[in-house]
Amino acid sequence: MHIYFLQHADYLGPARFADWLTGMGHSHNTCHLYADEAPPRFDNFDALIVLDAPFGLHEGAPPTWLQRERKLIARMLKSGKPLLGVGIGAQLIAEALGAIVSRGTYAERGWQTITLADESPFDLPERFEAFTWHHDVFGLPDEALPLGGSTASPLQGFAWDGGRVVALQCHLEATATSVSVLYDHLAAFDERLAATDGAYLQSRETVMEEPRRFDRLAALLDRVMLDWLRHARRP
Repeated sequence: MHIYFLQHADYLGPARFADWLTGMGHSHNTCHLYADEAPPRFDNFDALIVLDAPFGLHEGAPPTWLQRERKLIARMLKSGKPLLGVGIGAQLIAEALGAIVSRGTYAERGWQTITLADESPFDLPERFEAFTWHHDVFGLPDEALPLGGSTASPLQGFAWDGGRVVALQCHLEATATSVSVLYDHLAAFDERLAATDGAYLQSRETVMEEPRRFDRLAALLDRVMLDWLRHARRP
């Protein structure tokens, strides 16, 4: 398969997504929307992954290219092609499916324990640790099945259309390198997320103190990606 990434900032790249796809024999390319690159033609890819962004969907003036991105996501939802979103990408999918996206009570930055929902279709442990980096939250769209939630965010993701469409608020693709880059650009994020204090805001030192956490994330990402592509190949 050939997968396209939609990227919203130069420091918010595919991270482990790219390594996973290459390792599994899939090809991939990236559309740098922030650099005014036009979204790919629909026939030029087999699946689409929408990455995170440093802005909220409803704060300030939206980027001029966001409307084109929304149209592409809407077309993906109507097609048979697989679609996956993370962070803002997940919020865009939720919004396109009619769910509300809004500012959450708490911002999350760092490691959080996620409890799998009873009806979750994801092949993941009942409780696992994931990296989080967000302030906004979204509701569960109609006919979607929830991933599960953390203490601060009851919904950390969902699957729709039998798993062809996956939305992840948490970042299973995170690596030590990609997270370090996020902290280098902390000031670029909204004031609440960039704050130094908060019940669910962790420092760079806390997040990076146990490197094996990122190895455990890799195993979780492997489960999600295999399941996503397996559903995508159904007749």
